[in-house]
Amino acid sequence: MEKIKILLDTDIGSDIDDTLCLSYLLSQPHCDLMGITTVSGEAERRAELADHICTEAGYSVPVFPGATEPLYGTQKQPLAQLAQVVRKYHSRAVFPQGKAIDFMQKTIRENPGKITLLCIGPLTNVAQLFTMYLDIPGLLKQLVMMCGVFHYRLPGLEDFDVEWNASVDPVATSIVYNTDVAVHRSVGLDVTCQLVMEKSDLLKQLDNTAFSSVKSQVEQFSYHNSIFFHDPLAAVSIFEDSVCTFEDGRVTVSDTQHKFPGKTIWSPDMRMAHEVATDVNSKAFFNHFFETLAINTGS
Repeated sequence: MEKIKILLDTDIGSDIDDTLCLSYLLSQPHCDLMGITTVSGEAERRAELADHICTEAGYSVPVFPGATEPLYGTQKQPLAQLAQVVRKYHSRAVFPQGKAIDFMQKTIRENPGKITLLCIGPLTNVAQLFTMYLDIPGLLKQLVMMCGVFHYRLPGLEDFDVEWNASVDPVATSIVYNTDVAVHRSVGLDVTCQLVMEKSDLLKQLDNTAFSSVKSQVEQFSYHNSIFFHDPLAAVSIFEDSVCTFEDGRVTVSDTQHKFPGKTIWSPDMRMAHEVATDVNSKAFFNHFFETLAINTGS
């Protein structure tokens, strides 16, 4: 299997699932991680955390801090709480400032039709990329996002009118969903909420891997006993798409005047432009995820 070239855009540092997603990509033998861009408040600290995890796993990956503010409104997540773990390791990395979008477009342009853009945070960077360089969406192999909520099939999920990544920058969310890409895939909250593990079980699974700082993040900064694997599912679907079922259709996004800006509205239609996950095989996901993480022992 030829390696899949991935650009990762992430708000790592706010929740543990971004860290778990990056750990998976670094362990996945079929992943060629071309670079990482960070988004949301304290983007540089998020970059520092991403860089540390890559270094810990034995990889040198280009990391660029991106947008710290949304295109519209005030920042809902100004802090990168999990980045505190890096202080323990005395990281002194220096990152290029204001270069994230340029790095993204250059990488995509140098690899036409080969880059999968994986977005697991608010879509500010991606919206800027698509509006500044109108030809870039057509040069992507695919766009894969952990974004939105579409089916409301889980008990209690009807209370989630809008998913977090979609709501942090609703203008950016609308721009991205209104942009044509060869494959435009969304893995939404209604599916990812099926992937939950007790904190103690996750810590056991992280033993004997290369990711000691990841374990520290789970121990110190996971405030609940239940850990949800939202972002990792989007990544796993790239390499093992059989873990999910998908349906084609059209996603529209509520505007800033709506009661819930950034709300994603799904209309199934085989002729339409968006691919949305409808279900997941939880057992297959967890087996694949932890088998992959076990590959990287740091030895």
